[in-house]
Order: sequence, then structure tokens, then C-alpha cells
Amino acid sequence: MTIENTKILTGWGRTNPVMSSKLELPVNSDWPAMLKALSSSGVIARGLGRSYNDAAQLSGGSFIDTTIWNQVIHFDPAKGILTAQAGVSLDQIMKEFSEYGFFVPVTPGTRQVTIGGAIACDVHGKNHHKDGSFAQYVMAFDLATPTGVVTVTKEEHPQLFNATCGGMGLTGVILNATIKLIRIETSYIKVDTHKTKDLDQTLSMMEEQDHNYRYSVAWIDSLSQGASLGRSVLTRGDHALLSELDAPLRKAPLAFKPKALISAPDIFPSGLLNVFTVKAFNEIWYRKAPNAETGAIQHSSAFFHPLDSVNNWNRIYGPRGFIQYQYVVPFPEVEVVRRSLELLTKHRAGSFLSVLKRFGKPSGGLLSFPIEGWTLALDLPVGSARLPRLLDQLDQMVLEANGRVYLAKDARVRRGVLEQMYPNLSEFKNIVSSVDPTRILSSDLTRRLGI
Repeated sequence: MTIENTKILTGWGRTNPVMSSKLELPVNSDWPAMLKALSSSGVIARGLGRSYNDAAQLSGGSFIDTTIWNQVIHFDPAKGILTAQAGVSLDQIMKEFSEYGFFVPVTPGTRQVTIGGAIACDVHGKNHHKDGSFAQYVMAFDLATPTGVVTVTKEEHPQLFNATCGGMGLTGVILNATIKLIRIETSYIKVDTHKTKDLDQTLSMMEEQDHNYRYSVAWIDSLSQGASLGRSVLTRGDHALLSELDAPLRKAPLAFKPKALISAPDIFPSGLLNVFTVKAFNEIWYRKAPNAETGAIQHSSAFFHPLDSVNNWNRIYGPRGFIQYQYVVPFPEVEVVRRSLELLTKHRAGSFLSVLKRFGKPSGGLLSFPIEGWTLALDLPVGSARLPRLLDQLDQMVLEANGRVYLAKDARVRRGVLEQMYPNLSEFKNIVSSVDPTRILSSDLTRRLGI
């Protein structure tokens, strides 16, 4: 066992460090004894640290580094079923299995996410309206709890399965998992791009056309006002077929070797991204998008993970960092999206990256974020005196609409709000108590929210 004291981030997008002990443990450890030995200070599992929140850190406690568990255990090419250790990343899966014609069923906006983290956060992507979230492709996982190690499946352990998927690591440490991959003919995406004039057009196009595409997302100009409020660049796509590629691309249609093109230097001052610079960026981004382009071919890395091409891209926010705020509200409450954009302009809070998507059916995870409805994600620079009041107002709007915020990105929701957002919280707590009666597994998120 290796132990070292280390400073980790308070949310990946923020830069205030906290002291914690990093543990490097063999995957075949005596887990009940090991976890019991850590009961006085508490412990939580941590993967690649790309969450924007405080769910994978524990100030003054310990975190288990799962990234050293990075071995593929078994792959069935006939069925596309992969068993791998929890520290294997989506990036590793894509690089190793794309050439054989397989792709991850769900990917968030970065490939730098471990399988364990993807399950613990029940991550979603641009295809939720069609395919759901990551948990719906998980067949089994080995879970180390203070009461023992158990192989969890939805059929044999439905309660523990649903508590773990989206459970922020509080039911135990995921050691390995078996997941179902999807088949692809190429590593490219056939993309349609449309520029909309306002929010009404954006919403109507998504409502009427999203079912025609596997992937759909709208970038929204968060600072447009008046008749242009909610103008967007709407991007939809599907995995390209071999017959849809030009001759040069057909030579290596399944190649997947993305590289970071540049690295953001650690020189950006706080305040560089403000209402003026964000407004200018949004104007340029909107103008450069095509009014209507169909059938464009993009490599999947560019379509799904554009920010992965810039190392340490979060540095552009400066030392104060940023908060990502993401909520979902049921489809009938779509006016919350409009009111959110109006609130951003009122508070002069420009979001560098504002993304709107539609969610389909939920996975069944007790604390899983997606419900059927509209989800809006906002990147907001830290520093404005208006920001806390803005976020509190957004919380209230979301609560009144029977919506919720995404725990994998939250670092500031107040205690007492969670019960209203997640009605299965009591059931979740009961299951946690059954596998971890003394609450050895904890995090800064659980302390803040009183879970």
C-alpha cells in the first residue's frame, strides 16, 4: 500500500486545494479490514478527477486512487461485452476497441473518465434522448463495502445496483465492471448543423427532429437578448457508415488516435472571462457556424470531446476557476430554460459554454440525475458578487419545476434542498446504512449536504 499526502482540487474547474491522503491499494485487498482501518478519518474512491464537484474528495481524510486499476480483464467480440477494472478510462476503451468496431454506449464531454466514475455518476451524453445513461449498459460490477465484497447485478441485487449507479461512491468502491459496448462501422460521425434565430426555433427543432438522430446538442448564446434570446447552434449526428466516408478516410475508417493539440498555459488572470469577453466569443462562435450544413463528416473525438484537444483548458478561467451548473426540468416546464437565460443576462453572468439537451427515460438509479425533460449546463466564472444570488435563484426555479441539479457537477447547493430534488434520497440512505453502517465512506459532498 502506498500512502502520500496530496493537494486535490475542489472540483476540477476550481483551484482551491484541500489536503487529503492518497491511497494506492491492490484491487484484491482485504477490503472490509482496510476500510475499517480508515473509519476514523473516512475514505472515498477517486478516478481521474474530472467531476466539477466535491464528491470524490475528503478534506482531512483519504481517497483511494483507482486509476492504477487499469487492466482489461475480458472482452467478448461476438457480443461486445467488456469486463475491465474500474480505473480503465473511456479514453482507453475507445483507443483499444474502436479498431475492432466497438464504441462506448455513452460518453460525457470528456474521455478522461474511469468506468468506476461513469457508474458512480451515471454519466450521460448527447444520446440520452435515444439511449439513456451509462448505467443502462452496465451488466455487473464488483463492489467493495465495509461489510464485504459483492458482485452486483440488477437482477440479483436491484436495490444495491440502483443505489450505486449515480450514488457518488457512497455504497462502496467499484473494483471492476462488465459493460456492453456498441458496434460501429467507422470512428466518424455524420453531422448536421443548423443555426437557429431564437430559443423558440431551437426548442421546436429539437422537439420535432431529435428522434431522427442518435446524438443531439445545442450550444446556446447565453447573453443574446430580445428577439435573439436563446439563439443557438444545433448539432445532431449519427455514427457514419463506411459507405458515407470519402475514399481517403476509408483507408483507416476505425482509426482512433486523438492527441491534445495544445496546452493552456497557467498564466491566465482571473476575470479574463467576463461578460464582455464571453459576449464577444459567443458572437464569433455563432457567426462562424453554418446556417445549415448536412452530412458533414467529423471524427468522433472532435464531435464528442472538443475540449480534450486542449490540455488543462480550465486554466483559461484563471486561479479562481469556474462553477458548472447543470439542471434538468420536466418537458412541460420548458419555460424555466427561457427564464434561466433571461436571468443570466439580467445578472450579466456570461456562460462560456452553455449546452441544452433533451433527456429520455431515467435509468432507475436512486440518485441518478437524468429524468425526462430539458437539461441546461452553464459554465460560470467564479468571482462575480452576483453569482451566489443568481445560483440561488436558479435553484428555486428548478425546485418549483420539480427538477434537480446534477450532483456530479454541484459544489454549492445548500443542505436541505437535496431531499426536494431527489425524492428517493431516504431509500438511498437506508441502502447505504445496510452496507456501510458506520458511514466509513464519505466525502466533502456528503458533509455539505448531510447525506
